[in-house]
Amino acid sequence: MKNKDSLLLEEDVDSILPAAKEVIEIEMAGIRRVRDHLDEGFVKAIKLLLKTKGRVVITGIGKSGLVGRKITATLASTGTPAMFLHPVEAVHGDLGMVTKDDIIIALSNSGETRELRDLMPAFKNRGIPVIALTGNRESALARISEAMIDTGVDREACALGLAPTASTTATLAAGDALAVVLLKMRRFNKEDFIKNHPAGTLGDRLRVKVREVMITGADIPLARLGTGMAEVLKEMDLKRLGSVLVLDGEESVIGIVTDGDLRRALIDTGDLSEKAVEQVMTQNPKSVFPEALAADVLALMEKHLITVLPVVETNGQLVGVVHLHDLLGKGEFRFVV
Repeated sequence: MKNKDSLLLEEDVDSILPAAKEVIEIEMAGIRRVRDHLDEGFVKAIKLLLKTKGRVVITGIGKSGLVGRKITATLASTGTPAMFLHPVEAVHGDLGMVTKDDIIIALSNSGETRELRDLMPAFKNRGIPVIALTGNRESALARISEAMIDTGVDREACALGLAPTASTTATLAAGDALAVVLLKMRRFNKEDFIKNHPAGTLGDRLRVKVREVMITGADIPLARLGTGMAEVLKEMDLKRLGSVLVLDGEESVIGIVTDGDLRRALIDTGDLSEKAVEQVMTQNPKSVFPEALAADVLALMEKHLITVLPVVETNGQLVGVVHLHDLLGKGEFRFVV
């Protein structure tokens, strides 16, 4: 006889995916509501942030605090100096880290969080402006703020309506909107981003160009039109890149032979000994320029599920070949997810 838990699992298994999809739908609806309720409060918040001489100080507690930490990190990495201030620690001395040149972003879904209410007068008395991200336009936090962004949602995804779910997602989206609009207003670019990421995979991925890691000269696996497949296989085995580039008489890449091409040709004919390279190769393979960024090349490889790309000049002439492993290096690169 099956136990109660297993019976429940069998009865409820068909509801798992619908329940998950309902959660996503509720959260999407929450974000749409935030989008539709953006108004002059958002515009005023951006204007206040742009003229701030100091830092953006973000504060919140509980789940709002966790969201606040993420917004802080996003702002800081995209050109807006920011720090997170825990409201409890603030009233026990950390308030000293906030200067008159700073600006506050306070997060509270209800707008009535006691710890934030206790903290707000300290900012107001020092003339420090407050931007509120709250779901309650009539709350104490909304009333005390110079600008308010409505992050309210119609309902939480939590079946009990208790755990912050859709509301935290909506607040996170509003924070991202602030960060990205500020980025655009400040004309923050990739070079600026790299300055904030001098180490780590993100900065490396943006900085490295293909010409710095491509294989050149005699190490490139090559074949000419008319070359027999026996010679092509020898070249592939010798250079160990899993492919051979095919050139025309003007040193331009017109094809590539990969392991996949070999498998398909063998399945079709069962014998490659009498074939020339042009009968097996993939014509007009994708290629990149030497100045292409590793980030773009990695994305291209991921999109098309390829591991080798010819590197060509603008006139189409071959100058190198780049392999996925050359971009990944010693594990320092990752595809953007």
